[in-house]
Formats: sequence, structure tokens, C-alpha cells
Amino acid sequence: MLIRKPDDLPSSEITPEGLYVSRREFLGSVSAALAAVAGAPAALAACGTGEPQDEQGAGDELTPYADVTRYNNFYEYGTDKEDPARLAPKLLRVRPWTVRVDGLVRKPAAYAFEDLVKPHRVQDRTYRLRCVEAWSMVIPWQGIPLHEVLRRAEPAPGARFVEFTTLHDPAQMPGQRRDVLDWPYVEGLRLDEAMHPLTLLATGLYGKPLPAQNGAPLRLVVPWKYGFKSIKSIVRIRLTDRQPRNSWNVSAPSEYGFYANVNPQVDHPRWSQARERRIGEWRKRPTLPFNGYADQVAHLYRGMDLRRHF
Repeated sequence: MLIRKPDDLPSSEITPEGLYVSRREFLGSVSAALAAVAGAPAALAACGTGEPQDEQGAGDELTPYADVTRYNNFYEYGTDKEDPARLAPKLLRVRPWTVRVDGLVRKPAAYAFEDLVKPHRVQDRTYRLRCVEAWSMVIPWQGIPLHEVLRRAEPAPGARFVEFTTLHDPAQMPGQRRDVLDWPYVEGLRLDEAMHPLTLLATGLYGKPLPAQNGAPLRLVVPWKYGFKSIKSIVRIRLTDRQPRNSWNVSAPSEYGFYANVNPQVDHPRWSQARERRIGEWRKRPTLPFNGYADQVAHLYRGMDLRRHF
């Protein structure tokens, strides 16, 4: 995992725009995460600490801001990688924005975006993002740990999964007028995955508010899973006792599993996942199990057949 203090960042890793201003040490968040797990139902005790390790990913360079914001999968704006940057900034209205947190919780609520974020300390976290299409980026995110939002809602004892839903508004998202997917976009995590300290609700990147094409104003970032799990422009977070029917798995179940953990040993039916191309580089590199976060998250899947639960 890539974790750096501000003075660890050489100038070669700062984009020409100078947008990456600093990042705070993330280790302090672990104790808060442990408290969140302790306050959740007893079933969450098996989540583990997910304690980060400083040395992992120390050689990674940040993906330039221009690439992060111009090369996106966001089918609500089209299937071409440049469609989101071309359309989303013109069409997506991010204020006002409401996020419902409901389902199997003791304190359901509908929050204005500002009220959802305000009680929490926004953290800096640099994560790898690996796409199922075998390309990857390294992005300095800003956001709040998802477990803090879930703890605030107080999960009920029967809660086992978390379902996320994207805004459904074809006027703002013209790609939803096409039947590429069954809209609105839905994703899901097991509750222990959602409560893990690495799981982030991102509100910005490179020290700026999250751009529309990257899922403004609020998106999920789950760094050990393929990018399609990191759902964008979230309007609902629902806790449930049943595994959500996530959109890509419904559309193509043989190609996109529910878990979507980065696994170089399980190929996509149409291409290998053993190697990846970092955006900005031409030479491919070996894909790391769990995208390089195995030390933090592999225990979540102990005893599971990761070829079947892909």
C-alpha cells in the first residue's frame, strides 16, 4: 500500500499543475477504524485491523491529474473513455445533493452532502486503482472512511451487506437513455469489506473537489477490488441481509463477479489479468494479488475459493 508523508513526495511525482499540495499520515485513522468495528454488531469482530504498511508500493508514481480526469469509465455518460470528461462537467449538478443511508440500520437518515461529510475528518489517501480492462492508476484521494458513516447509522444485527446506488437522471446522465446496463447503477460490498479501514468514500482528488467525470460529489474507493466496484455519484447507501445484485454482475455474470477482488490468476473471459498497464507507461507490469493490498485484506476471504467467488 502506498502511504507517504508530505516530505516523502519527490517533485517528479507532482503534476505540472502543482495540484497535489500535501498528504497527512494515515496511520492515525486505524485506531478510529478499530473503534468503529468495536461499536458495530459482534459479527464485525472478524474484520481485522487492516493496518497499513508503509513500505508497500513505495515505488509507485502518481498518475498525472490530466489522465485521472480525462480517462474514465462512467457509462452514464457514454462508453468511450473520454465521454465523461466531455459531458459530465456540463451536465451533472452536484449541489444540492442528498444521500440516503437506510435499510437495516437503527438511525436511517437522508443527508445533504455537506451534512454527511461535515462530522468527519477528511483524510488524504493515495491508492492504486486497477480496472478490469487491465489498466491502472495511482491516485491521491481525499475522503472519509466508509465505516464512520456506517457506524453513525448504527447497523442492525441482521445487516450483512451494503448496497450503493448511483443517481438515476437521464437528463443529467444521457448514457442512461441507452440500455447498456439496467439503470440505476448498483454495487455492493459485504459488511466487513465496507467496514474495513481502507474503504473510502471519496470527496476529492489531488487536493481538489471530486470532478464530475470521476463521480462527484461522492464515490466509493475500494482499492483491492477492480474499479467497477468503486461506484460513482452515490445517492443511496442501504444495509441489507441479502447480497446486492450489482449491475455488471447482472449484465454479464460470467465476466464480472460480485467480489471483483484483483486476482492475477483469474482471467477475464476475453483477456488475461496477469499483467496490467499503468496509465502513462507502455511496458506492462505483473498484477499484484488484491492489487497489492493482500497483507491488509486477504484475511477477509480466508477459506473461500477465489476462483469461484471472483
